[in-house]
Amino acid sequence: MSVVLTEFADGIATITINRPEARNAVNRAVAQALADAIDEFEARPDVAVGILTGAGGTFSAGMDLKAFADGEHPVLPGRGFGGLTERPPAKPLIAAVEGWALAGGFELALACDLIVAATDAKFGLPEVKRGLIAAGGGVLRLPKTLPYQLAMEIALTGDTLGAVRAHQFGLVNAITEPGQAIRTAEALAARIAENGPLAIRGTKQVLSQAIRYTDADAFQAQLEIVRTVNTSADALEGARAFAEKRPPVWRGA
Repeated sequence: MSVVLTEFADGIATITINRPEARNAVNRAVAQALADAIDEFEARPDVAVGILTGAGGTFSAGMDLKAFADGEHPVLPGRGFGGLTERPPAKPLIAAVEGWALAGGFELALACDLIVAATDAKFGLPEVKRGLIAAGGGVLRLPKTLPYQLAMEIALTGDTLGAVRAHQFGLVNAITEPGQAIRTAEALAARIAENGPLAIRGTKQVLSQAIRYTDADAFQAQLEIVRTVNTSADALEGARAFAEKRPPVWRGA
């Protein structure tokens, strides 16, 4: 089976990360397949809106740390983590979140324009627990969506944020019963797809630029800090400790 599944129907593209055995962790193959799926979504004139979700009851646990420990990086040049975070599609994209959306998984959701989540879904940026910075747009986008202090708490502690509270603060557009996020996302997508395709795309473009949703200067500004941290011995130790199922031993280097 493909690590990313795509379906196109009724003006809606459904893109599913399909690694349930790994909680839909993103490795290089997933990143490339996601980029290819987004390209197809963008190119099809019969599709106005997309849904990004994960198979098996989990959205995505983020970067595949075992693959990272082996030297694999799920970041595509010019496109970012998962082939998405630095270059979201011009058409609107809805995240349908069940279970966990952690680390890069949360960053994928934040790269989407709308989020639908099950009531028991959890969001989080636990990178600091692995000696990393959430470099896929997480620390850039989160304070544009949540109050500054709450965004800082989530980013600095690595603790999770439940879907119900996320909905209260406007991070999540709609909450639904567990197992129903995709259905609610499809209903929302259908409401969008009813509208003019050029108007949909143009509206997203203007609105996203108005709030500096994707800011190339911001990605450039964080580059040196992130490079120093994410290529450190601690970063590798965090990945190795995860793979070996032991507590990490930090060295601050």
